[in-house]
Amino acid sequence: MHPQFALCSRITRAGRLCADDDAVQILEFALTLPLLVVFVVGIFDFSGALSLKQKLTNAAREGARVAAADPANDLSDTSGTPASVIDALQVVDKYLFSENIYDCGLTSALPARSGSTLTWVSTATTGCGSTPPNGIKLTINRGFVTKLQNTSTEVVSTQVTIQYAYKWRFSSVISLLVPRSTYASTSYITTSATVFNEN
Repeated sequence: MHPQFALCSRITRAGRLCADDDAVQILEFALTLPLLVVFVVGIFDFSGALSLKQKLTNAAREGARVAAADPANDLSDTSGTPASVIDALQVVDKYLFSENIYDCGLTSALPARSGSTLTWVSTATTGCGSTPPNGIKLTINRGFVTKLQNTSTEVVSTQVTIQYAYKWRFSSVISLLVPRSTYASTSYITTSATVFNEN
């Protein structure tokens, strides 16, 4: 007699359960279910993050295209925000809206010039939590210098960078299984696009 069944035969009720294949299947299911849940939530969560990154990349590309097509004659004016920067902000915000991505009040966060550079930064956190990482940060660099591929020729471009706080659902599932885990619940998804200035 197998040692497992010998032990089970000493306790009548347990003996009936151990001899039954259904009980073993239930035990196996109970042991594998948490791992299955982690994999399923992880797949949905990471695919959601990847989809969001693609949408943010498209928004950055559209904003960079619009700003790069605008004239650059207003960039030296230090009294206000140039029209090309405002155009890029509005295009990015409308693209986020069309993709059902919450903009955290980006339209009301007027971009501020970063020092004496041709870079403007807009940070919006309205309704997106109170502790970082939260909200959205839009950086529009109208004087981004790049080199043409395989040459030493430098060209001036517009680069639009978006940082967006993404809340991971995976962290809440993993903390149920491993209570002492230190998996980040929110992190930034960062993407950028660069387009040569036309004017």
